[in-house]
Amino acid sequence: MRMDRKHLRSFIDKKFNIPVIEGESKVCSLAEAMRKNVREGMSIHAAGRTGALNYQLVREFWGKKPGFTFISYAVSGTLLSLIQGRLIKKAITSFAGNGYPSPAPNPLVQQAYISKAVEFENWTMLTIPLRLLAGAMGWDAIPTRSILGSSMEKENRESFLAVPSPFVNGGTIGLMKALKPDVTLLHGAVADPCGNTIMTYPLGNDVFGAWAAKEGVVVSVDKIVTTEYIRKYAHLVRIPSYMVLAVCEAPYGAHPTGVTCNGLPEFEAYADDYDFFYDVTMASNDEGKFAEWIQYWILDCKGHDEYIEKLGKSRLNYLKGRAKPGVWEDELSSITPGIDTVKPANPLERMVITAARVVADRSMACGHKTIMAGLGNSNLAAWLATYMLKERGYDVDLMAEIGMYGYLPRASDPFIFSFHNMPTAKILTNVEMALGVFAGGSANRCIGVLGAAQIDRFGNANLTKIPDKFYLVGSGGANDIASTNSETVVVVASGKERLVNEVPYITYTGDNVRVVVSDVGIFEKASDSKTLILTGYVPFDPNQKEAEAIADIRGRVGWELNIATNLKRIPLPTEEELTLLRLFDPRGYFVGM
Repeated sequence: MRMDRKHLRSFIDKKFNIPVIEGESKVCSLAEAMRKNVREGMSIHAAGRTGALNYQLVREFWGKKPGFTFISYAVSGTLLSLIQGRLIKKAITSFAGNGYPSPAPNPLVQQAYISKAVEFENWTMLTIPLRLLAGAMGWDAIPTRSILGSSMEKENRESFLAVPSPFVNGGTIGLMKALKPDVTLLHGAVADPCGNTIMTYPLGNDVFGAWAAKEGVVVSVDKIVTTEYIRKYAHLVRIPSYMVLAVCEAPYGAHPTGVTCNGLPEFEAYADDYDFFYDVTMASNDEGKFAEWIQYWILDCKGHDEYIEKLGKSRLNYLKGRAKPGVWEDELSSITPGIDTVKPANPLERMVITAARVVADRSMACGHKTIMAGLGNSNLAAWLATYMLKERGYDVDLMAEIGMYGYLPRASDPFIFSFHNMPTAKILTNVEMALGVFAGGSANRCIGVLGAAQIDRFGNANLTKIPDKFYLVGSGGANDIASTNSETVVVVASGKERLVNEVPYITYTGDNVRVVVSDVGIFEKASDSKTLILTGYVPFDPNQKEAEAIADIRGRVGWELNIATNLKRIPLPTEEELTLLRLFDPRGYFVGM
């Protein structure tokens, strides 16, 4: 029987109705999610911000020594509780130590390394997500240009192989074994009840570990929303529901890190909690104090709600306020009266400003169009260089490894991933795009500005460890940048323990290192040389003679000093340079006071 128009309309409405909520609900508490889906001996991947999930992992397994293999691009801050509690037997990471206010070795990591309580498998910020991507795609291996020639190549020979390129005569490529965790822990902005999860930009290491997880993903989110909401912002959904094991609503669940609202206007962002970061760092430098910190902030809290209650509404409202565009100006106005623009530059300030000049000059001379910086003083040098180049009318774009491109750093906050800088970016993406394409791809015109704990006369740098004696922090993205970019400038303070004849561990090779800038001078490689020579010295005061400066430099360099015939005297910082630097780092976190 043929339907009349009314019945046909009813049929269409019924068949093509899009439900507001769709799929099987996987909503549960953090405790239930952990108990059902995490078992002893598992390999666990922490995908970026995992605050509430990490705390619950600690609560569930504290005192049980579950022997986890923990995969994360960084083991720092609150994640150090996993080391303190001996929850992990192995860490596959690119960084282990203190991350705030500046990268530094951590005593807990050091003790775990020396005692062999934890095995540290060292990779880089780019190679870890690439290995996870291989796992997600079902590949056995994935190629890379990172790690080649470094000590990591030898250390990781069970998972890394240097092979002749099948397509380029005389070429070499690295092959990395795919990485497939058992389960991934991840905090997103929002998800629907069945697990379709939205992430906001920048994505950092992205969600390849979630895609690669053999058993699935445990997701926490600031808010559970409808499937209708998910469809509205489908372009921001990074994890499909079929991969998700559990969905846990945890407002402020990324804390102490923040979550941006980029691309998601209906979401209220909150910024990183720097005061909390600092307190964690100070506590974790002492085993007894950190045990007290863990007891108060994690173990004494029955769940996430009690943790949030301890933080307090005023603190959370403050973090939401700090995430708003333009708030940097308010912060700066309260700091500006304390900035001394007259006091002479200290050695670190001279070093940073000298490095910025070098980066700016070499960018123009060599045609570099992007700058990728490391952390701390190398980052400040890149920031200054960017503004120097803009003032000269030279077009250049500044990048940060978590996925920020073309940003202009604001004053008041020297942290490289500051929320203040997000609104100024031209592109917000992920680590793989930032490090793999913009800094290291075939079309890159990138100059890298990196730091080092040690550097030798060849430009080989060590940020990882003194084998069997001391664990530093690890590569982070440094190896990825130095291995693949057009050129590298290294910024490192002087001292025979830092400027060494030969590094004991190569985090990144000196192949692309052209210049090393120290607080005492500039070291460069001539076009026909593989070793560094002194080409310029930084006077300690306007009256210091060249001979005095050279004598001082010899006492601060661990290799036989070679000096250029046309040695330059580096001008001291100008008032404008020094003022801008102090506006970037008004509290002296990196350059001192």
